[in-house]
Amino acid sequence: MKSILMVGQSNMAGRGFLTAVPPILNDHLRMLRNGRWQQLAEPVNVDREVAGVGLAPAFAQAWSTDHPDETLGLIPCAEGGSALAEWAPDAPLMRHAISEARFAQETSEIIAILWHQGENDSLDHHYRTYQNQLTHTLTHLRTALNLPAVPIILGGLPAFLGQHGFGLSATEAPQIDALIRQTATELPQAYFVTAADLTANPDGIHLNAPSQRRFGVRYYQAFHQRADVLAPLADEAQRVAALTAHPLTAAETLYLQSKRFALGQTTFNEFMAAVQASHSGEADA
Repeated sequence: MKSILMVGQSNMAGRGFLTAVPPILNDHLRMLRNGRWQQLAEPVNVDREVAGVGLAPAFAQAWSTDHPDETLGLIPCAEGGSALAEWAPDAPLMRHAISEARFAQETSEIIAILWHQGENDSLDHHYRTYQNQLTHTLTHLRTALNLPAVPIILGGLPAFLGQHGFGLSATEAPQIDALIRQTATELPQAYFVTAADLTANPDGIHLNAPSQRRFGVRYYQAFHQRADVLAPLADEAQRVAALTAHPLTAAETLYLQSKRFALGQTTFNEFMAAVQASHSGEADA
């Protein structure tokens, strides 16, 4: 199977409200949790109790559409509120990400590194040293994982930062955004994805769930085309809608019913009826 590594801070982990978008369900998508490739379910990157919708599931679903007979696993290692200095080669976050990625490499091929970070460094003139640190961080990831040519997709910072809420302190986000783009230009096989026209949760710092879906589609476009995405995609709305427009398989339907039952959203009799219907559908097929 293939896999992708998720690194950065909270907008990579995801804080989009889970009820704001339809769930992504796909038998061919997995996430690494407790040392096992489990069925993908959001939130994928549970760094906090408030973890929510991130961009990686949309990336994965778009990838699966182009590779319907293959399996893709997500390796969640992002940490909310982390500064770039916390991703230094010997820092705990980096050591953990490398450990998880190496474990994943035992059973999968890492085909991309998805990176989003910068909000926490958008103040106090951190931009003066940001690009050198970022280049060093990403180069170390590739070297440690023996993936010298793996594509790295770097997301830009949204324009709403520095305006209100928790994002009010991020007054130097434009400078950091420019440096992220410059890093993608100078680092081989690294690609920049714009956050233009994306919107925030009421907190003013985290991308909302619909924007995370759009961002994930842009990340995949950059990966697929091996090119920067410098503007919203012309067919972005259609691509996002297609992520959840397909009919569910019997296994996907059963998984969804199991989740609803576990959360107390349906009765046991209703759950068993869904199981029987699922088995009947498999027999008919």
